[in-house]
Amino acid sequence: MTNWSNCPAVERDPQKISGDWAFTGTRVPVYALFENLESGATVKEFLEWYPEVKEWQVTAVLKHETESLKTAAQA
Repeated sequence: MTNWSNCPAVERDPQKISGDWAFTGTRVPVYALFENLESGATVKEFLEWYPEVKEWQVTAVLKHETESLKTAAQA
C-alpha cells in the first residue's frame, strides 16, 4: 500500500470522504484517478471531469506512485 503522507498533492481528513486520501483542497479521492485510468480514461478526461483537481496534482500523484512501486520492487 502506498504511503501518501509525504505527497503534497493529497491530504487525508477524517471529516471528508470517510478519511480517504483526496486531492488537496477537494473532495476527489485519489483512487478515483486510478479507477478512471484503469477504465481507459485519459488524464485530460479526468481533469475535465474533475476541474477542481489541478494537473500538477495528478502529475505528482502519478510520480509518487511510480516511485513507491520502484522502492517496493527494490525491497
